[in-house]
Amino acid sequence: MKKLSLKMKLTLAYTLLMTLVVCCILFLLFAIGNQQILSSVQQRLRISVYDAVGDIDYDEGILEFDSDIGDLEYGVYLSVYASDGTWLYGRVPQGFSNTQPFEDGNLRMVRENGRDYAVMDSYAAIEGYGNVYIRGVASVSAAEEGVFVIRNIALVFLPLLVAVTAVLGYFLIRRTLRPVRLMTETVQEICRDNDLSRRVALGSGSDEIYRLAQTFDNMLDQIETGFKRERQFTSDVSHELRTPVAAMLLECEELLHDAQLDDSARAGVEFLYQKVNYLSSMIAQLLLLSRADQGRQTLVMENVDLSELMEMAALEAEEMAKAKEITVSLEAADGLCVWGDETLLIRMVMNLLENAVNYGKPGGHIGIRLWAENQTVHGSIKDDGIGIAPEQLAHIWERFYQADPARSAPNSSGLGLSMVAWIIEAHHGQIFAKSTPGQGSCFTFVLPARIDFCKNTDYNS
Repeated sequence: MKKLSLKMKLTLAYTLLMTLVVCCILFLLFAIGNQQILSSVQQRLRISVYDAVGDIDYDEGILEFDSDIGDLEYGVYLSVYASDGTWLYGRVPQGFSNTQPFEDGNLRMVRENGRDYAVMDSYAAIEGYGNVYIRGVASVSAAEEGVFVIRNIALVFLPLLVAVTAVLGYFLIRRTLRPVRLMTETVQEICRDNDLSRRVALGSGSDEIYRLAQTFDNMLDQIETGFKRERQFTSDVSHELRTPVAAMLLECEELLHDAQLDDSARAGVEFLYQKVNYLSSMIAQLLLLSRADQGRQTLVMENVDLSELMEMAALEAEEMAKAKEITVSLEAADGLCVWGDETLLIRMVMNLLENAVNYGKPGGHIGIRLWAENQTVHGSIKDDGIGIAPEQLAHIWERFYQADPARSAPNSSGLGLSMVAWIIEAHHGQIFAKSTPGQGSCFTFVLPARIDFCKNTDYNS
């Protein structure tokens, strides 16, 4: 039941409710109908028996009976008996044994041969003749047969009624929940495209769903405004800090070129230079990301030979990895080209390689691969370092996120992978990460190939 949609749950509930209501109404109608039929039969029987007295005359030693006694009026059978029980005139229903003793004025129910009968006797005095018994018999079962026919027809059509109710209820509920579906689709599009400018915009309405949609749109307005302020603040701060940090770097370089600087002071300046250089790099990354968020970061698109780019990046990685005695291997097909911003693609690859070096184990290995597949270029960078826990893997693309701050690289800002994700997205590609704690990580990216530029490469292998 939990897996069913709200639309199906409401349809089932509506159908069940309507079915119960119809069944209750039919039950009450049949119950009341049966009671009314029994009451009507008994009333007609009583009237017919008492009226029959006036249809009997005694003239010149002969009992005369009016034809009304013999007629089957209102389904009542009338018969006349002498005081000793001898039958004189009339008839009884077929199948009725007529063996019950006479009971003056007592209307009673008798069941014979699976059928119900209402029986009433009246002890009457006929002038000149004496006393006679008048018996009236009416078949209650015969009177109820019409109700049984209607009940059977209702039972036959009840499934059809349930089906029609379910179908009509489904379309009615689907139309009612259409605004909810629009809201859901809008939220999914916002999550997929990261576009906070989209709105549900159901239009004018006063019911709860329309008020909910309007509230949701107002909330999106506030969130979008907050994000814009945050991005503007980040951009402004990064821009304002860039000049003083550049001045600090320049001053550190001037001091390091001073031959009169003693060793202790030089060590302090070198440490300061490293930290300021790290701060300058982080500010540059923040500025780039903030511009990207605001749509102000332009890409200089051109044909890029990714094979050559990866070769240069592998050489850089070897230099970075020397201190930890990490070996770097490259396995790349020749002439794999993409359409992109070369500067950003270099930064993307170098960020991945810096991560591999920073988190790789001393004396370990970094494997770089580049290959073509299904008219796309695939690249992977794999290390055998500390790895990432599964519960942390989904958050590594978030800004300033560090899986384990205690084991993070000293110069790690937590922005490198965020920038990698943005660069890949800006080039209409995809990136995936797999990792096992203690065994290492592997980052794989996929970019559209520039087939018309490097014609000698087979991109379908």
